[in-house]
Amino acid sequence: MSAQTYLAYDYPLLGAFWTMLILFLWIMWFILLFRIVADIFHDDGLSGWGKTGWLVFCVVLPFLGVFVYVIARGKNMGRRETNRARAQQEEFNAYIRKTAAGGSGSVDELARLSEIRDRGAITDDEFRRAKELVLSGHGPAERPGPGGSDR
Repeated sequence: MSAQTYLAYDYPLLGAFWTMLILFLWIMWFILLFRIVADIFHDDGLSGWGKTGWLVFCVVLPFLGVFVYVIARGKNMGRRETNRARAQQEEFNAYIRKTAAGGSGSVDELARLSEIRDRGAITDDEFRRAKELVLSGHGPAERPGPGGSDR
């Protein structure tokens, strides 16, 4: 048999299991370390010195620093992450509402003004003034009724 074939006989199943377990725990520890560092930077309640202290502790004594941080401040890590995600979602929703309302309202208003002018209800000068009001964002223009009077 070749040397590669002997590897399967020399490396028992239990050894493969322990190797996989250690690799999994090592990767999980790195994920936890990165989440803690991100939490330290995102926490507005910590002062600059507090952030520096936690970072130095997690870098100089990595295993102990991570475990002490999880014990001391881990309870609120989830709350801070949830609040941050909720705030981002609210900002995104507000941006979508603002964008959707601003664009279509002006276009609809201009289309209505154009229809009114085409019917002859307003003059070209009134149309131009109303269009300037709509485009400047000062709200909907007052639409004169038939004969040039206000409704």
